[in-house]
Amino acid sequence: MENNIKDDYLKCICGFANAHGGTFYIGKNDNGEVTGIKNARMLLEDIPAMVRDELDISVNVNLFTHENKDYLEIVTLPCSFPVSYKGEYHYRSGSTRQVLKGVALTQFILQKTGITWDSTAIENLCIDDFLRESFDIFRQQALLSNRMDQKDLNISNAQLLDSLGLIKEGKILKAGMMLFYQKPERYVPGSYIKIGYFKSDSEISYMDEIHGPLIIQAARTIDLIFTKYLKANISYDGVTRIETYPFPKAAIREAVYNAIVHKNYATQIPIQISVYKDKLYISNDCILPSGWTIETLMGKHRSKPFNPNIANVFFRGKIPMTP
Repeated sequence: MENNIKDDYLKCICGFANAHGGTFYIGKNDNGEVTGIKNARMLLEDIPAMVRDELDISVNVNLFTHENKDYLEIVTLPCSFPVSYKGEYHYRSGSTRQVLKGVALTQFILQKTGITWDSTAIENLCIDDFLRESFDIFRQQALLSNRMDQKDLNISNAQLLDSLGLIKEGKILKAGMMLFYQKPERYVPGSYIKIGYFKSDSEISYMDEIHGPLIIQAARTIDLIFTKYLKANISYDGVTRIETYPFPKAAIREAVYNAIVHKNYATQIPIQISVYKDKLYISNDCILPSGWTIETLMGKHRSKPFNPNIANVFFRGKIPMTP
């Protein structure tokens, strides 16, 4: 077998193994017509051995004959672990194959190994550098939610992190740092929120940035949106002043919190909120769970948060989210 053909086969199999599995044929053209191959029976034995030696996985190779022409079917099942070929991780999506690099490769490795981004630990974090206000806000919200008792909250900040599952083997997880550390951008650039008021898509009137731990960002962002960016219509019921905003506060709060909890922070791109007179956009870098489509997301589905540890803390504080 020629080396370039061997490489093509192995890259294709590697891409299928890292994705959702797949099947391709040797001896058929792009139109599905059987063109036949020589030495089919030899390849029937050589290909599984080659795949085993190069990729350390197994494939099913089936021999078929059509009008006296032999062709092979190569069936690759999805692998639960990352598969590399010559140090590269190929991934098959639809009819295209790509080599994963950078953030995409990091996320792929984490996903395949069953580790989430927010569950990895950070070295040399000192609890004294965490923001007391963020713990105070969480304690207040958790108590009001009745999801934690006073005795569960009347402990030190370090003990609280541990009880929330944010410490592993004595090290604070990224989730704990993101939620309560005073300057998470020191470790994760781009972990802040940008808000802008737009007269049109190309004309911005003013903008703000909200930095700090995610607990603080969540509270300050909602407050800023409703005190500076959204204008309420004023009416009166007798002597009672009534303020009616263009969007329900609960809906905006839920959308903002979802953007915070389900963001892919590894991309280092801030959450962006664009406010107009009659509309509002919230955008973040997020990744749908493997196998999900937009239809899956919009329909009834089981909760599968991108950052489960961050989501758990928001849940304990009864911060509404829709995974």
